[in-house]
Amino acid sequence: MKALVARLDSFGDVLLAGPAVRAVAAHASHVTLLCGPRGEAAARLLPGVDSVLTWEAPWEGVDPPSVEAAGVDAVVRRLREGAYDSALILTSFHQSPLPTALLLRLAGVARIGADSADHPGTLLDVRHRRLPGRHEAEAALDTAVAMGFAPPPGDDGRLRVLPAPDTVPLTGNGPYVVVHPGASAPARAWSPERCAAAVRGLADAGHRVVVTGGPDESGLTRRVSGDTALDLGGRTEPRTLAGVLRNADVLVSGNTGPAHLAAAVGTPVVSLFSPVVPAERWAPFGVPAVVLGDQFAKCADTRARRCPVPGHPCLNDVTPQDVVRAVRKLIEEQA
Repeated sequence: MKALVARLDSFGDVLLAGPAVRAVAAHASHVTLLCGPRGEAAARLLPGVDSVLTWEAPWEGVDPPSVEAAGVDAVVRRLREGAYDSALILTSFHQSPLPTALLLRLAGVARIGADSADHPGTLLDVRHRRLPGRHEAEAALDTAVAMGFAPPPGDDGRLRVLPAPDTVPLTGNGPYVVVHPGASAPARAWSPERCAAAVRGLADAGHRVVVTGGPDESGLTRRVSGDTALDLGGRTEPRTLAGVLRNADVLVSGNTGPAHLAAAVGTPVVSLFSPVVPAERWAPFGVPAVVLGDQFAKCADTRARRCPVPGHPCLNDVTPQDVVRAVRKLIEEQA
């Protein structure tokens, strides 16, 4: 059986689809993951994925293309050429799977399943409804199971990625804590000043600190690192970052992709979590974690990209000392 799993979202969202992808792979001869450009790097890290089909949908992302620019006819043709027997559509709790289901129907996919709050008409063969309070990773796996894709024996349902490379030449020997100051949206980011103060506080507490960030965040990582930390800004593509995180004692990060990558390699996380989305659905999954930030702030559940509350109090009320204490707690618990 040829199967397709669709997760048209960002890097972290695709990582959270991992347990569901492995469940599908246990029953299929070939699995294609259909993802957006922001999720492609994560898709190529997931066990169970045989091929990746990348397409930018006009209903996903912050700056989606127009329907004309998206090339809908072309992607339907590519999906038809794939001759998939079954397709699992994965979405977040606030998204509809039905636009993707329509494309898959037009492409001739015989059996399609998804979690859908909306009446699907004839677009879905399996309509699952998620249980309240489920984490996004659990909800995705629940949907796979509803389609008959039970996890393979011994699979613990946690996040997982393909083996990471050796990054000791990059980080040096010895234990360290990673601080990742960037975030996919400004509302999810702790201020650079507080990140820099946390780096200094962690160093004063005896920790070696490594600061990570993407190619467009090198200015931020230099500012946060100062003269105290090892600055790896712009030097860690996703597989390399997985290796850096795997060897870390703890990651300090906002609610963004690297937090989920840390969970996938088994590293505890101090999560600076802005409540614009619910922590119960999006906090680091399956690893020890401390969630910092006011989860009942006025911005809660707004899904805002920029904080609607002056001063960004949900995160800026967190102190660098709070982070140092949380890091110590997680390290002591793992000792």
